[in-house]
Amino acid sequence: MTSAQDAAFPETEVLIIGGGVTGTGIMRDLALRGIRSILIDRHDLCAGASGGNHGLLHSGARYVSTDPHSARECMEENELLKRLAPQCIEDTGGLFVAVAGDAPDFAGQFAGLCERAGIPCEEIAVGQARRLEPALSDKLFKAYRVPDAAIDPFRLALENVNHSRALAGSVYHPHVEILGFDMAGGEIRAAHCRDNRSGRLLAIHARQFVNAGGAWAMNIARLAGCDDVRLLYSKGTLLVSNDRIARHVVNRLRPPDDGDILVPGGTVSLLGTTSTRVDDLDNIGPTAAEVDRNIREGAAMIPALAGARYIRAFSRVRPLLQGGGTAEDRAVSRGFALSDHLSQGLANFCTITGGKLTTFRRMAESASDLVARRLGNHRPGTTASVPLPDDETSRWTEPGAAPRRWVRAGDAGDTILCECEMVSRSAVNQIVEHAPEIGEEMSIEAIAMRSRAGKGTCQGSFCGIRICSHLYDTGHYRDATGLAHLRDFLDERFKGQRSILWGQQAAQMELAEALHCGLLGLDSLEQDG
Repeated sequence: MTSAQDAAFPETEVLIIGGGVTGTGIMRDLALRGIRSILIDRHDLCAGASGGNHGLLHSGARYVSTDPHSARECMEENELLKRLAPQCIEDTGGLFVAVAGDAPDFAGQFAGLCERAGIPCEEIAVGQARRLEPALSDKLFKAYRVPDAAIDPFRLALENVNHSRALAGSVYHPHVEILGFDMAGGEIRAAHCRDNRSGRLLAIHARQFVNAGGAWAMNIARLAGCDDVRLLYSKGTLLVSNDRIARHVVNRLRPPDDGDILVPGGTVSLLGTTSTRVDDLDNIGPTAAEVDRNIREGAAMIPALAGARYIRAFSRVRPLLQGGGTAEDRAVSRGFALSDHLSQGLANFCTITGGKLTTFRRMAESASDLVARRLGNHRPGTTASVPLPDDETSRWTEPGAAPRRWVRAGDAGDTILCECEMVSRSAVNQIVEHAPEIGEEMSIEAIAMRSRAGKGTCQGSFCGIRICSHLYDTGHYRDATGLAHLRDFLDERFKGQRSILWGQQAAQMELAEALHCGLLGLDSLEQDG
């Protein structure tokens, strides 16, 4: 029964739980069919694996030896997304390279495996590979080109939400956590939630409920009494370099392992990833040993990685489909599964989980087909043919967008707040203005998720203070809560630096500590703001 304390949201056709790219993709797919939805996430968009990955648009070549079905799906979705959402993609191309110590037999079989999965693969001379990527090791003995690319998951999620809002009046609510469900007659009647900012309890009534909770999907399903979602949890740790070391996505030519992918992402490169089985979803972080392992393995194909400056490391959890046997995490399928929960006695609840960032659209379409059919909506899905609109308000996540627009505007009074990534005052104003779902007071972390702020060398040490000051100057912050937002933002940045603090980055951190604790006293700020 609904608690007397619960505040009721307006009833909606569909409630989607989970604000990753799959959840936002479902939101848009349904909106294109004329179906209104509410999307909730206990944090914000891309707070889980969707925002904590390489940003790699897979060609599928990485999986040709371990999961050819997923490899084919990745290639098909790669081609679709390049055509339908080009503003979210940098078409870098990819290289697979074998170095001394790698298995010649695997390197020789690679092209044939790609061909069977439908993945274009061209063998190139070692000299040509090194001309394309001068930082490659001189111990190369085999190289192939594949159609890998880099993709911006934050912009993808933002544009999915904005298009859904425009098409069907769908609504996104961040910081809303699912607590349980009211069930009767084989259906869920309402979802009980909590606004984690205010503590207010909420009741959301819908006709259909979709669980797109990523690594948390199994826990959410169990709140509804469903035990048919079975996942394994694999923690992956990645590093962010201070500059862009390669122009292409560079993959080690071997079965998937640690530290064997380097992905260019705007002005930086991302190196990873590890794979460690975990049980705890909420208390994970990169370790120095994982950082060392990534660098050691990556340096075998690109020696410059051994001496590069790293500004951040981060970890997220991959939800892997649990099958029989005792396969290592690398061998577990990267496919996805849709559970309709009919065997659990529920007719209006489904769970979509597994998969990859690259296959999010296909996952969303699969879930939306089921939901639309249950609602009696027979309009076919159109995300495979309708381009994702290039939304101006979502462009601040793009590296280089801020300085280009700032110079073009020619406003001498528009100051730069983040010098590392050239995020201007007007960019922050536009982000605040066009994020109505955030509520009256937008945190600095929410602004950073929607822009490049805090992602440069200083990791927010200076821009955090400037953005906070600007929000006080404009009346957006009015009391000590703004300082609490600054502290929380800097705490989040520090989590990513603890395991990479050596050399220049250690000196950077010492300066930040002196500034934030010695000058601003943020370490003594009361936790309740």
